Amino acid sequence: MKERLQKILSRAGIASRRAAEQWMLAGRVCVNGVVVKELGSKADAQSDEIRIDGRLIRAESEKIYLMLHKPPGYVTTLRDPEGRPTVADLVVGVAQRVYPVGRLDYDSEGLLLLTNDGDFSQKVQHPRHQVPKTYRVKVRGTLAASELRYLERGISLDGELFRPAQMREEKENRGSTWLLLTIAEGRNRIIRRAFEALGHPVARLIRLKVGEVALGSLPSAAYRHLTSREVESLRLAAR
Repeated sequence: MKERLQKILSRAGIASRRAAEQWMLAGRVCVNGVVVKELGSKADAQSDEIRIDGRLIRAESEKIYLMLHKPPGYVTTLRDPEGRPTVADLVVGVAQRVYPVGRLDYDSEGLLLLTNDGDFSQKVQHPRHQVPKTYRVKVRGTLAASELRYLERGISLDGELFRPAQMREEKENRGSTWLLLTIAEGRNRIIRRAFEALGHPVARLIRLKVGEVALGSLPSAAYRHLTSREVESLRLAAR
């Protein structure tokens, strides 16, 4: 059965549909030896030869959904031109190639999802679905009540309003404050940028939950497969 190329590539776990479209426009995708740039183009995953950069693509038969406890000091990518450690180094022994769902920046840690299901990945990370993510955040200095109220009302970052869905202070130490924060967006380094704007740089950032799927007691640098119930809960959260 013929389907849009970007859907085939996404379902094969190669990339999200958006990324697949960019690859097509860049002339990186061939069907039966012919470069295909038209986004409406269709192919049959079972009978057509589909290649990206010359590499033959086969439809994945088994979908894999993982939770990784990302340590700081790893980049959320499969390959880094600067030679830094990547999250791919931590998921050895997985039969299929999996890709990160969204990102955690180099210095951040905690729950990171990986999968070879492109449709699932796109839905969970796409901003319009607003899947909530919960973080424990340590910032430098003591936050005044007025600063917390200011952040709760929302602050402008690059002309767009940022406002946490939920926020509460957990504890104060000498020279630092821990908070629990839930957001429903994924702009790059948005939490770090928000607290920097308040004059309280982030010292530590740990993602605890995506939707209702929690990191729990999973050790740092370890991974596990999601349960079918966890996968379904993320699908429901992304609707």
